[in-house]
Amino acid sequence: MKKYATVDPTSGNVVQEFDSMTDAEVTASLTRSHAAYRSWHTKDLAERCALLQRIADLHRQHSIDLAKLMTLEMGKPITQAKAEVELSAAIYEYYATSGQQLLADEELDIAGAGRAIVRTAPIGPLLGVMPWNFPYYQMARFVAPNLLLGNTILLKHASNCPQQALRIAEIIDAAGAPEGVYQNLFATSGQVADIIASPKLQGVSLTGSERAGSAIGALAGQYLKKCVLELGGSDPFLVLPAADIDKAASAAAAGRFGNAGQACTSPKRLIIDSSNWDKFLEAFLAKAAEWQTGDPMSEDTRLGPMSTAQARAELAEQVDDAVSKGATVHLGGAVPEGRGAYYPATVLSGVTPEMRAYREELFGPVAILYRVDSVDEAITLANDSPYGLGSAVFTDDQKQAAYVTDRLEVGMVGINTTIKSAPDLPFGGVKASGIGRELGKFGLNEFANKKLIRII
Repeated sequence: MKKYATVDPTSGNVVQEFDSMTDAEVTASLTRSHAAYRSWHTKDLAERCALLQRIADLHRQHSIDLAKLMTLEMGKPITQAKAEVELSAAIYEYYATSGQQLLADEELDIAGAGRAIVRTAPIGPLLGVMPWNFPYYQMARFVAPNLLLGNTILLKHASNCPQQALRIAEIIDAAGAPEGVYQNLFATSGQVADIIASPKLQGVSLTGSERAGSAIGALAGQYLKKCVLELGGSDPFLVLPAADIDKAASAAAAGRFGNAGQACTSPKRLIIDSSNWDKFLEAFLAKAAEWQTGDPMSEDTRLGPMSTAQARAELAEQVDDAVSKGATVHLGGAVPEGRGAYYPATVLSGVTPEMRAYREELFGPVAILYRVDSVDEAITLANDSPYGLGSAVFTDDQKQAAYVTDRLEVGMVGINTTIKSAPDLPFGGVKASGIGRELGKFGLNEFANKKLIRII
């Protein structure tokens, strides 16, 4: 199999293969990006905003086709795929309509004479290394703010999303992006390293695994390049004594089993106060049972296949390891017969530190329930993880919610909600979950030169 290929996860069939780029082609792409930056960042801001709006409009115009490609290449149910296309369009539109405000000069209140202004300026060509689980959305949150700034983009998609990569490049080209401003790369890992080493490149953003983040972060440090890393997560979901159980159970099921559980901010560890254990377990199992696997092209399907057979095999090994060491299976937990990378909605409890599932991220439709006897015990367990991306706290006690929020070691906290992305809200984590923020003004500033202008 060639490096880039569409493999239908419902059958395992190879649909189409694509050649990786040659070293000469990668070098030429970087040279074009560097040359395009010289003119792109001098374009009027209104022109850059207009390009972003046209990209948003084309996402909506071609929503069905884009969604079907996503469903074909990584198995996302078509209704969820269409929702992702709309979210991506909203991100481009947000930066198009808010660009003037976001990039306005900031005048400082200074002690000395004269004036001081901070101007938000671009830094140059950037490389994005993007994953397969939200292929349009995760590139939008990197591409949109940086095209607004005036940076140019080289984008390496995951190797199992080549048709989506080509289609998005076509859309950005059709929107009127000048040559070299945005380029798709079918690059190898070795070529990515060479790009980061080049003095022409000024920054790199990766969304992916902790292992990939460590490699990219090391290269960025070695060559003094700014980097943003959005990595794994094992988000805690706390159900405290004053929680609305039905609301919590519905949110937990939707968050855990949407996109077949293949989301960094999916609530993977459900931490339940003992006073609510029986009620929550009953309610959650009822909600989880509604997530039945099916044809992802059907509008009625909620749980499609996982992205690859390999991903399913890894998840099954983690579950089997936990069960062999004493974990309880309340629902699911077995690889189904038949073709495709399907795995059922699964609920475990009794997971302990000697099991892989306690420390590792379970990137699939498996929820782990933990029982605790106090709010402080819930906080301790929530923080007992190498990750620190998102979290959810369900309670109608506002004082208790504030107490817990201040003590959670995460980048994002949802009170009576799971973390849901929005164009104007910052996204990112701490610890092994990554470095930096995306979306909103915070994401815009990651690859910006905050240029001081001193006037006497």
